[in-house]
Amino acid sequence: MKENVLDVLMYLFENYMDDETEMHPNRESLQVELQEAGFRRNEITKAFAWLEGLAADQEAGVSPPAARSMRVFSDEERVRLDVEARGFLVYLENAGLLNAHQREHVLDRLMALESDDIDLDQVKWVVLMVMFNQPGEETPQPWMEDLFFEERSGEFH
Repeated sequence: MKENVLDVLMYLFENYMDDETEMHPNRESLQVELQEAGFRRNEITKAFAWLEGLAADQEAGVSPPAARSMRVFSDEERVRLDVEARGFLVYLENAGLLNAHQREHVLDRLMALESDDIDLDQVKWVVLMVMFNQPGEETPQPWMEDLFFEERSGEFH
């Protein structure tokens, strides 16, 4: 089974990150469950580190970029994020669905995936996870389902 960190994160998100999930297992029992589900120990460890980074981003209280600033993608971001993925992030920000501070959290978590190439579907999942982790955004907004789970090829670049 060739799984990556995002697959582990998606599994955790789908099974433990909704309001209806009452059980919040500890890290050790989650690791056992993930291994039994077929995920490799290395990927599980990286996924937990990714989640810790997500929590640290939230607690850091980093000052958001100025409202009128323009984001230029770094060379590494341009190499790792395809055009459609970058276009989607720009679209979300221009539509007012993602602010500059949230965009930076998303980009930080995307780069932390350690994936050589990041596509639109991966960006959607990371945006969803970052937004879910924002105070006051624990319940997914209706626009998330419309934008994230409908097939809209070529619309965001």
